[in-house]
Amino acid sequence: MAMITRYTNCQVLRNDTLISEDFWVADGIIIDPKEYFWSCRRAPDKTVDCQGQIIVPGFIETQINGGFGLDFSSDLDRMEEGLAMFRREIVQYGVTGFCPTVITSPSDTYKRVLPLFHKDRGNPSKGANVLGAHVEGPFISREKLGAHPPQFIKDQCLVTKDELMDFFGSTDNITIITIAPELPGAPEMIHRLAGEGVVCSIGHSTANIEQAERGVNAGATFITHLFNAMQSFHHRDPGIVGILASEKIQHPCYYGVIADGIHTHAAALRIAHRTSPGNAILVTDAMAAMGLGDGQHKIGAQDVSVKGKLAVLTGTNTLAGSAVTMPACVANFKKYSRCTLVEAVNCATKHPAQLLKCTKLYGTLDFGSVADFLIIDSDVNVLATYIGGDIVFKSEKLVQF
Repeated sequence: MAMITRYTNCQVLRNDTLISEDFWVADGIIIDPKEYFWSCRRAPDKTVDCQGQIIVPGFIETQINGGFGLDFSSDLDRMEEGLAMFRREIVQYGVTGFCPTVITSPSDTYKRVLPLFHKDRGNPSKGANVLGAHVEGPFISREKLGAHPPQFIKDQCLVTKDELMDFFGSTDNITIITIAPELPGAPEMIHRLAGEGVVCSIGHSTANIEQAERGVNAGATFITHLFNAMQSFHHRDPGIVGILASEKIQHPCYYGVIADGIHTHAAALRIAHRTSPGNAILVTDAMAAMGLGDGQHKIGAQDVSVKGKLAVLTGTNTLAGSAVTMPACVANFKKYSRCTLVEAVNCATKHPAQLLKCTKLYGTLDFGSVADFLIIDSDVNVLATYIGGDIVFKSEKLVQF
């Protein structure tokens, strides 16, 4: 018989509103207490006093290059144990699902790491859910490569299934891929992969507005870290940024933003959010230094120097991911965009789940969803993380649980 737990004295984020009501979980699933009571006539086995705090869905990371000393693109010889460690550690920041991100790399790297990044449900021993890989490159612009190693960039997209299989080994574990839409063959590659269920994202690109619209209409549904590694907005040609207000795209397009106070100015975040509030997705773009602090680290084949919130390619001023955490991004986004707490949390939960088409499982607290949830305070400090209804992280700030 399923264990029933009731969480009381809390606010619950449901249907885009914070509601003062009890929150019920049975056998790892969020349940409707009224329906359950009338069908089973059972009281809860356990009641948890949430001390007036807030229950929200677990955060979903769609772009994260590594953390806790692990780089998803270069630590090939210790990737299996490193991934296991990462899954257990990332839950302290409220992340219950993530897409390990592989930056521009040689073919052999993809063939080695992609088999390890298959979708895998989390639990108390494993930690966070793996949601499949985000392959960021190598089909990107040499002019907007950012921290990507230029020697591995491909100037021509792959169009046929045989070409894709030859390069990646398999695309089965690719959940997201970033492609510059102006490259030769890009619309065809986007169309093929989108048809196979891969989320195609446009970014690291010199595309003008027409090329960006072609990419979206070919099947792209995401923009990789808006404003960064793309043409700057211009009133005569807004480039990829113009997708947020385009009348020529055939479906909505989500966009990632890094709200670390470095990658994107607060005014730019406000403009993006006010233009397209329902499509904003918070990403950390965090690299190996996340969770460790200052020092020398790696992102792919590149050396990175980290000091405070700033991560740059060693010896340059080129940004190389970040060392920020998702709770900090949510709090920053709320502050910078002047949106509500609910709107900010949705950008790290509901919106990425919609992008990945997994809202029946994750990203909401709807009845029937998997009980991956957080207890946070109004400043977005993570007090407790639950996966499948089991607690996997507890802050020292909590009196009980």
